[in-house]
Amino acid sequence: MLLLNEMARLHVDAATGDASPKGVSDLPRRKPPVQSLMNAYVAALPSHREMSELHPLLWNEEEQEILQSSSTKKIYRLLDDVDDDAAWLEETLWNADRRTFPETVSLRIRSPDGTDDDDDDDWIEERPCFSPEGFRYAVALVRSRSFFVDGSLRLLPFLDFANHGDFDSYEISGGGIGTLWGSAKGAFLKSGKALNVGEEVEISYGPKGPAEYLLDHGFVPGMCRHSRRGGSAITAELTFEVDDGDRFRDDKLDVLEYETYDLAPMDPSQSFDVVGGVGSTGAPDPAMIQFLRLVKLGGRDAFLLESIFRKEVWGFMSEPVSEENERDVVMGVIDACEKALEDMEGEDASDGNLSQNAKLCAMVRESERQALERTLIYMKQESEALDLKEYYQERRLKSLGLDSEWSREDDDVGWGGTRVPGGADYDW
Repeated sequence: MLLLNEMARLHVDAATGDASPKGVSDLPRRKPPVQSLMNAYVAALPSHREMSELHPLLWNEEEQEILQSSSTKKIYRLLDDVDDDAAWLEETLWNADRRTFPETVSLRIRSPDGTDDDDDDDWIEERPCFSPEGFRYAVALVRSRSFFVDGSLRLLPFLDFANHGDFDSYEISGGGIGTLWGSAKGAFLKSGKALNVGEEVEISYGPKGPAEYLLDHGFVPGMCRHSRRGGSAITAELTFEVDDGDRFRDDKLDVLEYETYDLAPMDPSQSFDVVGGVGSTGAPDPAMIQFLRLVKLGGRDAFLLESIFRKEVWGFMSEPVSEENERDVVMGVIDACEKALEDMEGEDASDGNLSQNAKLCAMVRESERQALERTLIYMKQESEALDLKEYYQERRLKSLGLDSEWSREDDDVGWGGTRVPGGADYDW
């Protein structure tokens, strides 16, 4: 909404190029120097036409369908969320006041050689604004240009013009700026290497997988590509949930809501990354296995869901519960990996007939396949070693000292009293 408001502030008459009364002229403006800076920033952003070629949210339906079948991080879920938000805003807010919330705006775009006194080289560009298409355009801009700083996702005008670098680069960080103990909040852009005059400053866009880079920024960096040299940030996504038909569903939801993490109750549906690339063994995220042990808990293990164990059951899930439960967990991951691999369709990235966007989809597909295949190999090895693990009953017996063998010849079985009559040392 911030970007849409700023574009509407710049709205001009498409015929004359003069400032138009139509738009959000009633909204409060910043101080002139700040407003001038924001105007220049908004006018410099990529147009809707440019973003339609650069960002998956604005690709045509055919290309979006290719991406949908190329990744475990489904673009249709994101599109549905964006369109639902836009529909609600249009119905409850925008349609009620089209003077304040115009569907399209006309912006005066200055040419690189234009000056304030010479408008001959400027042109008027129409952009969608307060409409479903305009909202999707704004979301694409924000996703591609925002940074996670000081615990929140933020737009940082002009700093966001820095390009991504895989190596020798840092993420933008937050902190105090000013001469008096950093009295104002700010953001720092720092190079990861010494630079020569005129050399480009690159930053890191963060630790993301190939699909996340494509869905956020519209490209797949080298570190996320599967190649002979490998990639250091190759991931795929697996999603699991508590079955609606599970007879213990209510108990499990109660554990997830109140007994997992103090400030972050868990939803019954959770997504986890599986990792490939250089140095990866295919070992899954321990949090995923812990969640799946709870999801698969049942049968003779269901006693752990009794109220007496309610405060401890989530901790129990961090270790193997029983061989049957562990087998269900392992097979759940194997089935999810195999299904994700079956659902991936498309040509190889080296196919010279592919469009640029189709090649990006192929890069994502090949990288995610590698992560899924590596996880699949690891879990199949796990399925053959279930009898070597220590399960809940064994750990419990050991903690009570009942795990050793006993014979009739043993005088001390480890329990009961050992005092003999008259043996107490009492001072009567």
